[in-house]
Amino acid sequence: MGVGVLFSKRNLFHSQSPCQNSHFQAVTRLFFLITAAALLLSSCSRLGYGVLLWSTEDPVILSGTVLPVYIKSNIDQVWVVGVPESYRTGKKSNNKIEIPLAQLDFAGSKKKARKLAAEFAPYAPVYAENLQDGLPIRDNPDNGARRTYRLRTGEVIKVLDKAEGNPPISASGEPLPGDWFKVLTHNGVTGFCFSYRLKVFNHYEGPLQAGQGARVETAPDPDLDLVFSKKWSPESYLQMINTRRINIRELEKNYRFDPGQDSGIAKIILPGLEMEFVYEGITPDGERAWSFEGTSLQMNLRTNTTLAVQYLENTGLRRTLLFAALPADTDDLIMQENARRETQYAAIFNQGPVFTSNNYGTITFTQAGGFVWTGFDLLVPQVIPYDTKGDGRVYMDLFITPSFEERYNGAFTFRFTDGSNLNLRFMYSLDNQGLRLEVLPDFAVEEITVTRRASSPMVLYFFRDSSL
Repeated sequence: MGVGVLFSKRNLFHSQSPCQNSHFQAVTRLFFLITAAALLLSSCSRLGYGVLLWSTEDPVILSGTVLPVYIKSNIDQVWVVGVPESYRTGKKSNNKIEIPLAQLDFAGSKKKARKLAAEFAPYAPVYAENLQDGLPIRDNPDNGARRTYRLRTGEVIKVLDKAEGNPPISASGEPLPGDWFKVLTHNGVTGFCFSYRLKVFNHYEGPLQAGQGARVETAPDPDLDLVFSKKWSPESYLQMINTRRINIRELEKNYRFDPGQDSGIAKIILPGLEMEFVYEGITPDGERAWSFEGTSLQMNLRTNTTLAVQYLENTGLRRTLLFAALPADTDDLIMQENARRETQYAAIFNQGPVFTSNNYGTITFTQAGGFVWTGFDLLVPQVIPYDTKGDGRVYMDLFITPSFEERYNGAFTFRFTDGSNLNLRFMYSLDNQGLRLEVLPDFAVEEITVTRRASSPMVLYFFRDSSL
């Protein structure tokens, strides 16, 4: 039917008189003129106004300038903006240029753009040069926030604003000096960077020096990114997890290796060893291996969860330390271990909480994790010193070797609170009638594990007080 209509219209056109045909042609020409004018006006109409965030080079337009915006191209990722008269270099110079989308903050109206420019004015000329290879840009002003970009040495970024956040912490436990800045990279990444390893400068005329403002193109290093993404703890922490013998006091000390991607200071913190290495960059040094420029420090990613760290001692010998990426955060491990200990203690408390012996007195366990012991005279002074008061705290801080598990449920420490600094350690077992304790000499415990028994062990048995 459409074809028929078209055919009938053509016949009508050809059957018109010369006068009618001339009139039709005039109307048609007018229609095309109106359409062309509309298209021309459309191409010159403005979307609004925006504020330039990064100075342009040709022509030179300084950041912070309010510009008219004509076109936004999501395909080409550019704005088409007008060049103000004061920035044009001659009669034949372009009055419109393209700039990347990320380098202009679109405001809408001219009034809003001027307000935005006034707010941006303190940071309009402010740029920063990165002094450390691998310095991260994060999605929030916090050292633990997700890293979205890794800067190269010498890379220049645009400072957009100052941000409130938590500064990185040095090896001494003090916050690093500096500020968090909201920044923009030349290729359009926006985020937050701490200023400790940045050289901040004002730039009032341009363009920037050749080579600045552009990312230094190097091959991506996913293995180095993997190192930066993990927290590296001593290998002994991993052994704790594998053997299920968690030493809470050791975990709380937070021993670690920190490659220092935020500060440019790598740190080794271990029992009796605290070292800092101030470096200029991290460079490849073999397969999954890197050197910290300006220092003797090297590291090698042996597996995705094992990192070997080497450095030269004063003797000239190279020392190797092993670190591991734990399957859980240390805070979570501490929480889980505390829950396990609470469960162990609850089993003793629920079985009693009062246990009595004809020879060794009465032990009462409290719901808050304490104990009260009376009538222990026969244990003085061989086990308990004179003038010791019988109250204190119970710590479920010991483990037993598998060979003892058939006979005992576990081990714990009585820590007396009378100023005597007395710690008594016992292996224990529960049965339907009461509580069995075996006194442990100091040599029986290695760190937190009971590995031996006395040749003639002292065993104390307390019956459950059935009157309660």
